[in-house]
Amino acid sequence: MTAGPTPPVAARGEHRREHHGDVVDDPYEWLRDKDDPAVLAHLEAENTWSEARTAHLAPLREAIFEEIRSRVQETDVAVPVADGPWWYYSRTVEGQQYAVHCRAPRTEGDPVPVPADGQGLPGEVVLVDGNALAEGHDFFSLGGLVVSRDHGRLAYAVDLSGDERFDVTVVDLATGDVLDTAITGAGYGLAFSGDGEHLFHVEVDDAWRPHRVHRHRVGTDRAADVEVFHESDERFWMGLGSSRDERWVVLSLGSKDTSEVWLLDSQDAEAPFRCVAPRREGVEYDIEPHHDGLYVIHTADRPDGDLAWAPIDATGPQAWVPLLSSEPGQRFTGVDAFDRALVLGLRHDGVPALALLPTVTDRAIAPDEVRIVDLGDPLASTSASDTPDAASPVVRVVHESWVGPRSVHDVDLTTGGSTLLRRQPVRGDWDPERYVATREWVTAEDGAQVPLSVIRRRDVEPDGTAPGLLTGYGSYEISSDPYFSVARLSLLDRGVVFAIAHVRGGGEMGRAWYEQGRLNAKPTTFSDFVACGRHLVDAGWVARDRLAAEGGSAGGLLIGAAVNLDPGLFRVVHAAVPFVDALTTILRPELPLTVGEWEEWGNPLEDAAVYAVMKGYAPYENVRPVEYPAILATTSLNDTRVFFTEPAKWIARLRETVTNDPVQRPILLRTEMEAGHGGRSGRYDAWHQLAWEWAFVLDQLGLSA
Repeated sequence: MTAGPTPPVAARGEHRREHHGDVVDDPYEWLRDKDDPAVLAHLEAENTWSEARTAHLAPLREAIFEEIRSRVQETDVAVPVADGPWWYYSRTVEGQQYAVHCRAPRTEGDPVPVPADGQGLPGEVVLVDGNALAEGHDFFSLGGLVVSRDHGRLAYAVDLSGDERFDVTVVDLATGDVLDTAITGAGYGLAFSGDGEHLFHVEVDDAWRPHRVHRHRVGTDRAADVEVFHESDERFWMGLGSSRDERWVVLSLGSKDTSEVWLLDSQDAEAPFRCVAPRREGVEYDIEPHHDGLYVIHTADRPDGDLAWAPIDATGPQAWVPLLSSEPGQRFTGVDAFDRALVLGLRHDGVPALALLPTVTDRAIAPDEVRIVDLGDPLASTSASDTPDAASPVVRVVHESWVGPRSVHDVDLTTGGSTLLRRQPVRGDWDPERYVATREWVTAEDGAQVPLSVIRRRDVEPDGTAPGLLTGYGSYEISSDPYFSVARLSLLDRGVVFAIAHVRGGGEMGRAWYEQGRLNAKPTTFSDFVACGRHLVDAGWVARDRLAAEGGSAGGLLIGAAVNLDPGLFRVVHAAVPFVDALTTILRPELPLTVGEWEEWGNPLEDAAVYAVMKGYAPYENVRPVEYPAILATTSLNDTRVFFTEPAKWIARLRETVTNDPVQRPILLRTEMEAGHGGRSGRYDAWHQLAWEWAFVLDQLGLSA
């Protein structure tokens, strides 16, 4: 390895891979051990080179950061949530990186207080101050915060490295005394027993998969913890929490298309969990306890979901009473049960929506009893927020669009009428009428119509001259839904057309949309993205030589694969924590997450056809000796979801293969040495990181001035 006036050159090592008769020499596989001094030295050299190569962009980076900061109300407070005798809320303070989580006394029947000055409520009690906990650390993440049913105890989980393993603290809220710090290295998921004496927590295995639930008596040694559940199937993950009324501890298990739910009466902490319905391969379901019954969303009869009811003691699907079936163009995603109405979460016309339904238990719901919550924007995301009390007359709803800031509403469960509580403030000279978002349809290679969201300043015309940035994801049935971004304004105000390709493999258009970009159909995801990029150029939205692309994680795989398919389409790309060495990872079941991923990508160890498909699209395997876009890959040393190894290897392969001029079209790797999958954790640090990345992209698009 060398570093200096030229890019670092990674040393080549000996590593041979052979599967299904295919022999591959992989000279950069040595870039895997983050404790190896040679690996760390290479990453540091790459960072040094990236900083040197982009030093001229320091003024632009600072300008973008200040633009973001100037538009954010830094001292701010969220709309409080009513829970028993308390209002719970979080707030931020100007100059501080992290949120402060609080509560304040509440009297039954009080209207929702919406502080206008960003300050807390009278009688405020600080539960968790992220800034105090983060002091002296480069990274901080709050992985869970739960309060006992009597509001007397608090448990919170903290990660100080980015590896998503959490240390748990239990506090007596009456005295402020720390009661317990015994649980360390835990996964996501905490739940108190009904009396607050026990805390259920999740343990992860060596592959970072949550696989066990333990019951811990607060104040005792962890060695005395009792294992109450063990999931042996490596395809399955688990989620742990409490029901709305906190009567039940809920354990949800799921693979990519199969799920199972177990319940434990929180008042009987030492009882065993009870299965609601045994797993059936290919059937997903989720439950919402309500009084003496369960509302069930399931895919037993149709892939986009049905709604059913079952008695609380149900142990199988034979007890499920059909209530409502999804219609064409809908995908049921969840249900919240209140005494006055059910709130059904669904995908409707390609975006998240809500519907109010009657709380029936023994009959079908008629179509005219389904009321879609209409907050006025058909291209917006509408979702239910935290409303703990099932007796509440309203449900808290969050609404936002590509150009409309996040707004919080209380929707009346009886009438469907809404009350706006607060709209996200945007400081400065922001004018919502200055921007417009539209949906276009792009014809894919196979004739499918792919949705494309196009966001721009209203004065940008399709004359073939504008710069553009295309993003996408397209995996795990995760959708790229409308959201408002203050940071995005810095691109739009520079004339950038911002577009989102809703490619197959995501869930925007229902379950079939996911299936068409999954397993051996995965290449469809990448060709859809390329088709969207070509459409932006052909329709005149973006100049042929001014199109950028950006994606993270599986979206980074999307970027790498799309660039291999059409290297000349993009002028510059940013791949964040990118899954670009996908085949190598999925061939190694000992690596974190791999076995559970076989249902997403296929198992190339056992299936030669899967191996061939993955080798055909994995970015690291398919770099071509032609001119590529300028490339920025960003990663984090402690990322446990996509190892830093993948972008490090990819950049090394790109440098030795493509014909880029290293000045005009640089290829850069930047590694955060104290961060995880989401990058830097503090809000100001995150803005600096984003400004660094976007400055590189803008410079390549001719917008560095």
